[in-house]
Amino acid sequence: RKPKITASRKLLLKSLMLAKAKEEWEQELIDKQSEKERYLSERITPLYTSGLSLSQLQDLCRELHAKAEIVDEERYDIEAKCNHNTREIKDLKLKVLDLRGKFKRPPLRRVRVSADAMLRALLGSKHKVSMDLRANLKSVKKEDTEKERPVEVGDWRKNVEAMSGMEGRKKMFDAAKSPTGQ
Repeated sequence: RKPKITASRKLLLKSLMLAKAKEEWEQELIDKQSEKERYLSERITPLYTSGLSLSQLQDLCRELHAKAEIVDEERYDIEAKCNHNTREIKDLKLKVLDLRGKFKRPPLRRVRVSADAMLRALLGSKHKVSMDLRANLKSVKKEDTEKERPVEVGDWRKNVEAMSGMEGRKKMFDAAKSPTGQ
C-alpha cells in the first residue's frame, strides 16, 4: 500500500505550516499589545500635577483612590466569578466521566483464606485462636414431604367439574383454610 503523499512532501508541508503558524502567532502578539495600549490610552487620562495647590493635589489623590477601589472591586468580582466557573467546569467534567463509565477497574483475584488465617491476620500473630465454624452449626433433619402427603390419583374430569363455579372456589378456600386453622 503506497502512501498518498511522499515523506519529503509531508516534511515540506509541515515546515510551511509551522512557519505560517509562527507568523500568525507573532502577529497576534503585536495585535494584543496594540489593543492593550489603545485600551489604556482610552481609560487613563494623563495626569497634570504641575501648578496645582496642596488641596487640589489631595482632591486628585482622593479621586484616584476612589477609582482604584472601584477597579479593585470589579477585579475581585470577576475573579470570584472565574473561580466559580472553574469549579463548575471541574464538577461537570467529573459528572461526564462518571456517566461515560471510563473507570478502569483493577483485576481482582480470588484469595482463599481459612478462618484461622483470617483471625490471625485480624488479631495478629500472637493470638493463636482456632475456630471450627462448622461445629457451631445446628443439624437439621431432612423430612420427606412426599411421605406425609399421599398423592391422589383419580379422574381429572371429576376434579374439574367439582371445582367449577362458585362452589368449587368455596371448596378450595375451605380446603386451604382448614389445615392452617388446626
